[in-house]
Amino acid sequence: MDLTQLLESRWLPTVVGAALVAVPTAWHYTRHAVTLVHELGHAGVAVLTGRRLNGIRLHADTSGLTVSRGKPRGPGMVATAAAGYLAPSTVGLALIGAVHAGWVQEALWVALGLLALTLVFIRNGFGLLVVLLAGAAVGLTAYRADPLWQVRVVETAAWFWLLAGPRTVVELFSHRRRSRTATSDADVLARLTHVPAVVWNLLLLALTLAAVWPAVERLLDYGAD
Repeated sequence: MDLTQLLESRWLPTVVGAALVAVPTAWHYTRHAVTLVHELGHAGVAVLTGRRLNGIRLHADTSGLTVSRGKPRGPGMVATAAAGYLAPSTVGLALIGAVHAGWVQEALWVALGLLALTLVFIRNGFGLLVVLLAGAAVGLTAYRADPLWQVRVVETAAWFWLLAGPRTVVELFSHRRRSRTATSDADVLARLTHVPAVVWNLLLLALTLAAVWPAVERLLDYGAD
């Protein structure tokens, strides 16, 4: 099988995307991209709900922090807190939609523009490095890759984000068990809503798992063609 035949395989993006999430060595690095999208989820919803975005930090241990100002309680704060773990799945669904609609090039330009905007709000050196590397990867794909490569890259990214969503929520369970401080997003949501953190954890898991199904349906449709 030559490179062209390999790229024409509809299963390739699924396999590569899953490997980037499931293989520990790969996940050690790709987890930083998930943290970036997680924090951008917090930041984007904060702005949309009328909060003032102060800054974003990404750390070498794959943790992150988004600081915004606004009402300490209420629907806007709940939405902002919930957005982080849902952001990877949302991005994955958006990319699946872009491929289906034939908007792959547009999706790459939007991603590049959002990363450029993110630079304004990054507040530490490691975070700056992550955003610049992400921007370089997207920029090279948009500028240099031929259309088939672009489609496969976007499809692979879609599978990566869709599968990374549930994995990070599962990690949240173990993080909450190990941590003595109730500072996770689920704990914040529990304090805001008086709904137990474990319920929020389960709800986030259900939503991120449900987001995978549209991609599975498309893959099955391809197999039926």
